[in-house]
Amino acid sequence: MSEEKVVVIGAGFAGLSAATHLADAGEDVVIFEKNQSPGGRARNFEAEGFHFDMGPSWYWMPDVFENYFKKYGKKPGDYYQLVRLNPSYKVFYGVDDAMELPSALAEYTAALEVLEPGISEKLHRFLEQAAYKYQVGIHDLVHKPSLSLTEFARLSLVRDLLRLDLFQPMSKHVRKFFKNGKIIQLMEFPVLFLGETAQNIPALYSLMNYADIVLGTWYPMGGMHEVVKGMVQLAEEKGVAIRLGEEVTQINVHGGTAHSITLSNGENIRCKAIVAGADYHYVDQQLLDKPWRNYSPHYWENRTLAPSSLLFFLGIDIKLKNLQHHNLFFDEPLEAHADAIYKKPRWPERPLFYVSAPSVTDPSVAPPDKENLFILIPLAPDLEDNEAIREKYFHIVMDRLEKLTKQNIRQHITYKRSYAHRDFKKDYHAYKGNAYGLANTLSQTAILKPSLKNKKVPNLFYAGQLTVPGPGVPPSLISGEVVAKEVIKKLKA
Repeated sequence: MSEEKVVVIGAGFAGLSAATHLADAGEDVVIFEKNQSPGGRARNFEAEGFHFDMGPSWYWMPDVFENYFKKYGKKPGDYYQLVRLNPSYKVFYGVDDAMELPSALAEYTAALEVLEPGISEKLHRFLEQAAYKYQVGIHDLVHKPSLSLTEFARLSLVRDLLRLDLFQPMSKHVRKFFKNGKIIQLMEFPVLFLGETAQNIPALYSLMNYADIVLGTWYPMGGMHEVVKGMVQLAEEKGVAIRLGEEVTQINVHGGTAHSITLSNGENIRCKAIVAGADYHYVDQQLLDKPWRNYSPHYWENRTLAPSSLLFFLGIDIKLKNLQHHNLFFDEPLEAHADAIYKKPRWPERPLFYVSAPSVTDPSVAPPDKENLFILIPLAPDLEDNEAIREKYFHIVMDRLEKLTKQNIRQHITYKRSYAHRDFKKDYHAYKGNAYGLANTLSQTAILKPSLKNKKVPNLFYAGQLTVPGPGVPPSLISGEVVAKEVIKKLKA
């Protein structure tokens, strides 16, 4: 293999995005992916006629995907079919106490008016501010490499930072507008997977509410992996080579430059630049010899991670009732579960959970007259994980799911698979078994995140959810673009 290759480690969203940008700029790019299929956490699998997405299930911020494909004269519809979900999702507060959230803003507002009369004007002001944060945050701030404070020095951006509520907690911001407890839960739930409670997440992230309520919840027919397939097709159209089932086990540095990688089969590949889209901590601490690491073990130990998850993939031999495509179960207090994730890490006593039933929308993901269920319990990272614990929590969740939806489900399960901490570690080398990356706390924002550039090895870069801009599928797409631009600058210098 020629020395002129740019090597990308990992074929997740960030790795595919970076590779495609680099290839479009004329670079000769190869991706090495340890797993047998691309997509990272967004892989999928098939069992007994059921097709399961293994990770991301919410398609938010459609404009980010549109902008991604538009750069290459394409659009999402060239690769997959999108539908907007209506209702966007369903929330269960208790027995005979559930709420479906309409996709149309007027209908959404009317639904909230029932809970808190006179809320329309407050919701309008809340969303107006959230729209501004979305425009500045998603179309400006997250596209910055966050290598220096000077990136944020222009006067308009200084003024923007004040309006972005970076120094006000999300919980306080939400309560300025809303009093009803159910509405407060609705407004705070989108930040749960950013890695902290609403008390510790900046109010900047009300931009997530704009994405939820205004831009809407979408679904790519066939499942979220269809997005991965589209990205792979585009990457290969641009000339990217993708080598699956080939794990990078060493980054070799000579003369201060990363000049080659070693694969698990012993092969050495020479390269002129590397983008590590794999787990940043693993690359930093395991693939590099100590003199070339960006950070110490102490640094990593003191990072605040976003949650891990316990997942169940279920095949059901009947069609179920009382479920929508996306379902949130808020029938237990959030505070105790949040405490078990963020304050005193442990398995929660009374967990909240989420259920996706994509077969409600898409008959292709399950055999006829059957249902595909994906159940997720957010958890603290680095917990003890064994089959007995998983089975205990399976029945805790199923007891409540059956009670709240008023049907027997367990006797109709024909396929069952669980997935948690040890699987995240095995499949992705995920630090402490995290599922979502680094928490978006104020002390881990922008230049305070792990740098996308290695400080000691000038041709080694990082992408993905442990660096800028942060966790989530749209930020990972953007991460790939941001790091690719920095690589191109370096190669042309």
